[in-house]
Amino acid sequence: MRNISDIIEKYLKGILQDSPEGIIEIQRNDLAEQFSCVPSQINYVISTRFTLEKGYLVESKRGGGGYVRIRRIELPGPTTLHTHLHQTIGEEMGQSAAEGLIYQLVEARFLTAREAALMQAAVSREVLMVKLPYRDQIRARMMKAMLISLLS
Repeated sequence: MRNISDIIEKYLKGILQDSPEGIIEIQRNDLAEQFSCVPSQINYVISTRFTLEKGYLVESKRGGGGYVRIRRIELPGPTTLHTHLHQTIGEEMGQSAAEGLIYQLVEARFLTAREAALMQAAVSREVLMVKLPYRDQIRARMMKAMLISLLS
């Protein structure tokens, strides 16, 4: 059985996908009530699964009329994707940023789940057992090389 975080994530992604503007506004308390959980569970899902690295922009307003606004950031079209990736990756890239970018490319259907799994394995800190900042530099170069090969 899936856990409540997975269910909440799937629900939010579903309504975000159905939104013509790619934006949703939710109230933490209402959503917590809907899923019979505490509002901090909603916060956890949003803060861990709707990050900038994964292609989401989250705005939050606390208080009586507070809300959480989640916006899906669309990747550029295939013609400008190479430039976007080169700028996004830069000269160094941490593991969480690499995983976020891979996740975003899978979500946008530029990569398959299998390609993503291979890339994540190749750029993990357990494989790249080199001291920082060299590890992040090697990871960035590997990400660029793999993505150029896969997306060309």
